[in-house]
Amino acid sequence: MLKPSADLIIDPKQSRYALVVAIAKHAREIAEEAEKNGEILVDKPVDLSVHDFMTHVYVITESPLEDEENEPAAE
Repeated sequence: MLKPSADLIIDPKQSRYALVVAIAKHAREIAEEAEKNGEILVDKPVDLSVHDFMTHVYVITESPLEDEENEPAAE
C-alpha cells in the first residue's frame, strides 16, 4: 500500500481535498477502463492512480476562485 505524503504530489498552494478527489476520480476511470477491456488489475486502482500523480502522468489544475479574480493586485 502506498502512503506518499501529499506534499510530494501537490504544490503548497494546491488543495489536499482536490488531490483526494482527483485520485479517486482517476482510480474509477482506471477500474472502468480495465473492466471494459476485460483486464485483471494486479494492483488496486487507487495505487495506480496515486502512482500516476506522483510521476506527473496526471496533474491537478485548479482555476482561481471568483473572489481572487476580482481582488485588486497587491502593491
